[in-house]
Amino acid sequence: MKGLWLLLLLVAASSAQRLFVGDQVIRVNAQTEEELRLLQALEAQQEWELDFWLHPVSTELPVDIRVPRSSLTSVKGYLHGHNIPFTVMINNLQELLDEERVEMEENQKKERSTRSLNFGAYHNLDTIYSWMDTLVAQHPNLVTKEEIGRSYENRPMYVLKFSTGGYNRPAIWIDTGIHSREWVSQATGVWTANKIATDYGTDASVTSLLNNMDIYMLILANPDGYVYTHTNDRMWRKTRSKVSGSICRGVDPNRNWDAGFGGPGASANPCSDSYHGPSAHSEIEVKNVVDLIKRHGNFKSFISVHAYSQLLMYPYGYTCNKVPDQLELVRKEKLKRRAAAQKLTSLYGTSYKVGNICNIIYQASGGSIDWSYNAGIKYSFAFELRDTGRYGFILPAGQIIPTASETWLALKHIMEYVRDHPY
Repeated sequence: MKGLWLLLLLVAASSAQRLFVGDQVIRVNAQTEEELRLLQALEAQQEWELDFWLHPVSTELPVDIRVPRSSLTSVKGYLHGHNIPFTVMINNLQELLDEERVEMEENQKKERSTRSLNFGAYHNLDTIYSWMDTLVAQHPNLVTKEEIGRSYENRPMYVLKFSTGGYNRPAIWIDTGIHSREWVSQATGVWTANKIATDYGTDASVTSLLNNMDIYMLILANPDGYVYTHTNDRMWRKTRSKVSGSICRGVDPNRNWDAGFGGPGASANPCSDSYHGPSAHSEIEVKNVVDLIKRHGNFKSFISVHAYSQLLMYPYGYTCNKVPDQLELVRKEKLKRRAAAQKLTSLYGTSYKVGNICNIIYQASGGSIDWSYNAGIKYSFAFELRDTGRYGFILPAGQIIPTASETWLALKHIMEYVRDHPY
């Protein structure tokens, strides 16, 4: 009997939600290359179990670090010892997570009573998948749900296809949630899918777009990781695949694409949040998308939505060289990117920076939009949504609809441009 109780306790412990009581998120603005080097040394140190939300790559960019309570004294001592100033962005991470969970539970009760989805709330995978069926039922002549494959843990990966008919028409790809802890990304995907469906026939721009092109939306690009953030570890970023020879699990699905694979900005350490995996497209979640894009063969735009930092980015990430394109493209693309960011800003004044990945944020190899661009999809972009660090990955649900609404203006502008500039 004693052994049975011990087993039950072990099972309960293994399935329990990870707690972050007393963990802080601190921000450091490195002023010199020496300070940057010291922060990079801190990142390489594994004993303190630090979680870098924003990495030390430039003196022009902040560095955000989640520090476990047990390491606070050591980390702050390290920074003080090297005269590196810092500020505390989040004083107790668990308090924010508790508020988030309570809000989700209260929303679930309301949704059960009203039998309608609240687009201003966070939802689990089952709820999102069920809502997809509702959206298809409400718009049967416009929306279909297609399974493009299964995840590592055998969950279906569903794409919503918006189409008014025709075969193999020019198409636009949008994915959200490739990094599982970036919940505002998935929530923005849900809002956006509903917006596209409900605006067709009433909004002239959306109607014109869908009369000429198809839109594919993968709202849960990393379903296993997303489920894990709800059940075990809210801060989980990677996939959930087992890594041969390591006790650590998962691969960063945005370092796993065949675009400069294994280069700078990706880690060979399986325990790193930026682990690139054993080979390009080793992750089934990535391979499913690659296979669909290749099989289709007529995608004209590839847009991947992340969080956070408020950026609109274009290739490349694995190299700081300019994209090898015609002068005409460079000129028009520059205008389009700025216009898209201006459209976004026009709603609430939210400021976005625009630039190529390598120069605006950091060098990162194996990214999806670098792969799509190299695969011939000229209009490839990545968004980093709200905010700039006050809440980071724990953006309050009250900001979902404002975030999605402003992002929609930029997305629609890009899609209009793609429609009007065929190639």
